Amino acid sequence: MSTFNFNWFLDNCLPFIYKLRNKVIVIKYGGAAMKNNHLKAQVIKDILFLFSLGIKVVLVHGGGPFINDWLNLLNIEPKFENGIRTTDAKTMEVVEMVLVGKINKELVNLININDNIGIGLSGKDSNLLLASNMFNDSNNLVGKIDSVNIKVLTLLLDNGYIPVIASVASSCDLITYNINADTAAGTIAQALNAEKLVLLTDTPGILLDIKEPDSLQKKLDIDSVQDLCEHNIISGGMIPKVQCCLHALKNNVKTTHIIDGRIQHSLLFELLTSDRIGSQIVL
Repeated sequence: MSTFNFNWFLDNCLPFIYKLRNKVIVIKYGGAAMKNNHLKAQVIKDILFLFSLGIKVVLVHGGGPFINDWLNLLNIEPKFENGIRTTDAKTMEVVEMVLVGKINKELVNLININDNIGIGLSGKDSNLLLASNMFNDSNNLVGKIDSVNIKVLTLLLDNGYIPVIASVASSCDLITYNINADTAAGTIAQALNAEKLVLLTDTPGILLDIKEPDSLQKKLDIDSVQDLCEHNIISGGMIPKVQCCLHALKNNVKTTHIIDGRIQHSLLFELLTSDRIGSQIVL
């Protein structure tokens, strides 16, 4: 719309605002959508708008393209298996440097331009995320989350802050692990009994044909998603995304969404309008 239509806003958005007010939404942000600085700033503005409506927002981020850039600069080959980054010791050092030292602080700075409400964390802070080795392989430091310290998150949310969490964690014996950001967001959403888990991705959502945007599935239940996985229609990097959605739905999260973070205001369209813009997965 070229001009703001107040009646349209009242009719379409207010019911969603009332429903989400004082509820917790966990948003995972990552992928190529983070590389466009203008778009990144707009995503943060949209998050701040949701916050201004009384919605409690937790932002969990990855940063795969940035990690790949730094690995290539250091002549370390990025490797993946089933959408999960294979992480040896050298790769882990780069992952932590990029996620915690660079991306996390950039996002926090964007949030704090207008108000001092962004708090940057990694899974290591206050043992927010305790992890162990997913594959029992000391040469592959991919972690699974064993526990979430919701006390620190509840403290921040109840006092008007937006936690911004980098998906790095450590174990009880102080080994640092790379946590898939989708999985981290899903596990945090479960621990907080979040109203919604939203994954901002590089695709429109779940497609029956990846070459056909019109094949977008706007609403699916768990059985439908599992059937698509079994027939390899959902594959590659989309697998951990849908798996974390399914697991979240089975563990106290009301609804999950996979949306295209490259589209301006996609977050607001998905959460505050009936047409939505991505794929919603429900029980």
